Amino acid sequence: MYPRDGIREIDRQECLRLLATAHVGRIVHTHHALPAVLPVAFSLDDDFSVVVRTSALSPLAHAIDQAVVAFQTDEVDPSTASGWSVLVTGRATVVTDPEDHLRLSRTGPPAWRSSRHDVFFRIEPVLVTGSALGAKSEAPEGALKRALRPTATTAPATS
Repeated sequence: MYPRDGIREIDRQECLRLLATAHVGRIVHTHHALPAVLPVAFSLDDDFSVVVRTSALSPLAHAIDQAVVAFQTDEVDPSTASGWSVLVTGRATVVTDPEDHLRLSRTGPPAWRSSRHDVFFRIEPVLVTGSALGAKSEAPEGALKRALRPTATTAPATS
């Protein structure tokens, strides 16, 4: 991150700890060579892989099978301007082991739309990055006031 922007990098261990506290995120994949983002329920497995559940017949299952994808989750409090964001990048593979599938059916992410064709995808956490936004800007108060001052091209806000 950039000095004094109020955002700091989070190390891998902290990212994984934060991931374990969240339940909904966004999976990023490509669709016709364009980025596509879809909200999904997820869980963090024992090996720190991200696990998502979908129907084997869904467009998502076809799009991410064996593909390198990104997964992002966050928690932000706008009232305090604080929070965090974590991004995991890795290959998505379908869980084929019957015992693993049964275990994930009990302990993994919930099905938003249950189907007898449910499958679990595991995203290996090859690249894990994150950032935290502090409650206050780290910029000196004077610099912050100057940055917020109206300019000749910006009309002042009226109430």
